[in-house]
Amino acid sequence: MYKVSDRLNKLSISETLAMTDKSRQLQAKGIDIINLSIGEPDFNTPEVVKKAAQKAIDDNFTHYTPVQGFSDLRQAISDKFKNENNLDYAPDQIIVSTGAKQSLANVILSLVNKDEEVLIPAPFWVSYSELVKLAEAKSVIIKTKIENKFKVTPEQIEQAITPKTKLFLFNSPSNPTGSLYSKEELKAIADVFAKHKEIFILSDEIYEHINFQGKHESIAQFENIKDQVVVVNGVSKAYAMTGWRIGYIGAPKWIAQACNKLQGQMTSGASSISQKAACAALNTGLDTVYEMREVFKKRRDLVYKLLSEIKGIKTFIPDGAFYFFPDVTYFFGKSVDNITINNAGDLCMYLLNNAHVATVTGSAFGDPNCIRLSYATSEDNIIEALKRIKTALDKLN
Repeated sequence: MYKVSDRLNKLSISETLAMTDKSRQLQAKGIDIINLSIGEPDFNTPEVVKKAAQKAIDDNFTHYTPVQGFSDLRQAISDKFKNENNLDYAPDQIIVSTGAKQSLANVILSLVNKDEEVLIPAPFWVSYSELVKLAEAKSVIIKTKIENKFKVTPEQIEQAITPKTKLFLFNSPSNPTGSLYSKEELKAIADVFAKHKEIFILSDEIYEHINFQGKHESIAQFENIKDQVVVVNGVSKAYAMTGWRIGYIGAPKWIAQACNKLQGQMTSGASSISQKAACAALNTGLDTVYEMREVFKKRRDLVYKLLSEIKGIKTFIPDGAFYFFPDVTYFFGKSVDNITINNAGDLCMYLLNNAHVATVTGSAFGDPNCIRLSYATSEDNIIEALKRIKTALDKLN
């Protein structure tokens, strides 16, 4: 009898990718599915970035790359940290990886031991708790409330800390909620960890530039926890470069060296062509990024207006990213055509099969009362999708 490892058996399948697969299966049958399940900008990669990649091919940048990344890219990332975030990370404190997901995995596997604890506010991005499982550690989930825009409080964090706590993992702007921590809120959280020097903070800032409130604030800015913070970022969301697979960290040097050691045995360096493209993206300025952000903001306002017209939906206006995470408990227990909605997963399947709109259950993100909708799609798709959703939900009694 064939049997996979216990390690793999403990992992869950990514619900976001699973819903995308189900959507594609229905589309293959000729069904018109509007996909609000995937977190991917619907813009094309900027021309200057594509031209840099084409030039890299012509110039024969097609060989193995340094594990930690090309020096010019790491310098560009160092400059980005300084110019955009006022953070001082030298190139030898930066590791380039095959996507921000690998960056997260590198840090967790480099820092966390078996049975140690990782604090994760819920809702959280689907892979956080799964990566902790790979490290044979324990996720300590801190529940948050929609009334507080799903933001964790310093008091909740303090209460969750135990002698086994090794890491605090969070993101701002947030996937799946779109919530954003202010400088004051981050300072209050930083002050908690300043009293616990043995605990590290892994700050996922991949949605940094999809921020509708102005300047991005990083928890790494506070001097009293500077040596405890690792910042994860990448080019996927800001520059519409999801398929190029480039993420990176800024970290204390010893942590960067640890991640370099691990990555050297796992994947080695990231794609040479993608690195040259990322270098061009970071050096080209933020004009195209801001243009995309304005489009996302307009879509956000449209989605909020349309969601507010649906009876039973409970939500708020998110300050960043490109998601809504509404509470849908109003529909639990309701039925139509012999279909009963017992939970958010049932509701997502009902919307997929009856409204032909793909969403993702909140259970995948640590909150079973909600569903996630992405508005990284056209206004026409948004209007039609929300019309279908409203019609389907109005049928439930």
